[in-house]
Amino acid sequence: MPLEWEELVTQLDTHLPREAWAQTLIGIGVLILTALFVQWVVARVVLLVAHRLLVVSGHGDWDKALQRRRAYQNLWYAVPFAVVSIGIDLVPHAERAVTIVGRLAHAGAWICVFVAFSGVLSAWQDTYSATTRAQTRSIKGYIQIGKLILMAVCTVLVLSILIDRSPLWMISGLGALSAVLLLVFKDTLLSLVASTQLTSNDMLRIGDWIEMPQSNADGFVKDIALHTVKVQNWDNTVTTVPTYKLFSESYRNYRHMFESGGRRIKRTLRIDAASVRFLTDEEAQRLMRFRLLHDYLQAKTHDIAQANQTMGELASVPANRRRLTNIGTLRAYALAFLKQNPEIRQDMAMMVRMMEPTSEGIPVEVYCFTAVTAWVEYERIQGDVFDHLLAILPELGLRLYQQPSGADFGAMGGSLRENAFQAALAGERDRQGGILDADPAAPFQRGLTDGKMPR
Repeated sequence: MPLEWEELVTQLDTHLPREAWAQTLIGIGVLILTALFVQWVVARVVLLVAHRLLVVSGHGDWDKALQRRRAYQNLWYAVPFAVVSIGIDLVPHAERAVTIVGRLAHAGAWICVFVAFSGVLSAWQDTYSATTRAQTRSIKGYIQIGKLILMAVCTVLVLSILIDRSPLWMISGLGALSAVLLLVFKDTLLSLVASTQLTSNDMLRIGDWIEMPQSNADGFVKDIALHTVKVQNWDNTVTTVPTYKLFSESYRNYRHMFESGGRRIKRTLRIDAASVRFLTDEEAQRLMRFRLLHDYLQAKTHDIAQANQTMGELASVPANRRRLTNIGTLRAYALAFLKQNPEIRQDMAMMVRMMEPTSEGIPVEVYCFTAVTAWVEYERIQGDVFDHLLAILPELGLRLYQQPSGADFGAMGGSLRENAFQAALAGERDRQGGILDADPAAPFQRGLTDGKMPR
């Protein structure tokens, strides 16, 4: 066998050209063909085995994601560079190009490997996004951190290969540039810390409704990345907020409100203070026919009767007697209305309270929680509650406070003009001895002709 191999080499040597450039070209061609053949073997054998293993093990989604992110292809591209880097020394008469081509091929192989690893990280993000856990927790920031680390390691390694220095020498040289690097990558470092804290402490999730007025953000979180967080506002606009701002500045997160299953109603009715008064016995009897007020009025009437009876003769003075008020009856009615409403949470805080009177009336606040958190349903329930309470005010002899508008001032001016006109007519009647002109405007016309106006 050795003799046959020596004979084969001898025959090949006799057929090779003697010119140096021809031998170099042949060597380069053989090297390229070898690199392509090895790439084909890796693609057809090694990577095919990896593909089969993923499919058989039930990770077909990973296989599709790796193909979509071109992780397989980038690993294929590294094979020819590696073959050229190893085999360039065997090319005859190419001593001058061996060093340069070898380093470039070596660096190219590592670049393809790191790009393939970056594709693996992207495939991880794709497969994780398809899971239910991704709806609450995002790993996009961690994926981007991993890609930055890969990029940094690849840059150091490639530069060390090209300049033929140890990677440790390159890393030690970065220490002198630490101040510059901190300045250049300030936002990245801040976002790195903020993204880690937000995710690890479960402060923000995809789908959370947040409100951040200083950044004009009020809506649902659509994406959490390393540097930015995208918020889709109610008007379908998108606000991009830097990640570190969500860690350094305050914002409101409504997630716990949705998880609790109850959404708060906190709204006031401003009652006109001039309409607040005591209820008469007849009014109390009439209101007792209201189903929501019957038990309340019956109990209060009994208590008031007993309290007044113990006063004796002092109860003859109205100021000494206990009496029902219409605004207190309103609070009792509103609370009873909330308790019988099936769309109001009965296991959460519920109250109807009267707050400090102001120049805009007496605020009566309704505080409760709806049984649903969806925005549209919440507004409907809140509207139904206050529609009913506003409509019941006249039944209790109450009026809602409303600031005077332009129409009110116009009506007031018309009343003043009417009063002045009637006063002028009365004055003219007195001056004429009780005889009034048939034309009500006659005194004004006569005053104009006489140069005098009626008093």
